[in-house]
Amino acid sequence: MKDRKWILAVVLCAASAFAQQQSTTPSAGTATPQAQTQQGPPTVSMVLNRQMSGVESEIVSAADAMPETKFNFVPTNGEFKGVRNFGEQVRHVATTNYMIGAAIMGEKNPVPVGDNENGDAKYKTKAEIVQYLKDSFAYVHKAYNTIDENNLTQFIASPFGSGRTTRLGVAVLNQGHNFDHYGQIVEYLRMNGIIPPASRPR
Repeated sequence: MKDRKWILAVVLCAASAFAQQQSTTPSAGTATPQAQTQQGPPTVSMVLNRQMSGVESEIVSAADAMPETKFNFVPTNGEFKGVRNFGEQVRHVATTNYMIGAAIMGEKNPVPVGDNENGDAKYKTKAEIVQYLKDSFAYVHKAYNTIDENNLTQFIASPFGSGRTTRLGVAVLNQGHNFDHYGQIVEYLRMNGIIPPASRPR
């Protein structure tokens, strides 16, 4: 019950942030605040997609900012034995996006999970890994588009072993997981003297 209340609070906060951003920073082709009011509040899938687009922009730009020669980088100053290298961090984010997207849509995961949920090891170059990441976000947006007010709390099979969860539950988990690994990716960049694009002066 507490978990359900927490998830609802997260969604309501996201919806509030979505509405505030829409009303204060209209862009070309975006409806005016008055038109949005007439159209009604955003849907669940709209809120989830917009939140995911935010972290997507940060992770993709961060992955692209790392030179290809550093995709095998692993921190050594401290206790980092057995951690993922930079490329594996990015592949892990992408693989988890696919796992969660497939669970939401009730589909078979279209990609191999691989060792430690790092995906298919055939993706080795920077171009291959970044494209894999971009494709995973497109897939998860497709999944989010299937979530609505009628099915968001229906039980589905968990993408992580046995048990059940809900579409809303894994969608919220997906957001947190992406930000978790974005934080790790940022550290890898800064250890190599690279300022993450999202943190650069505008």
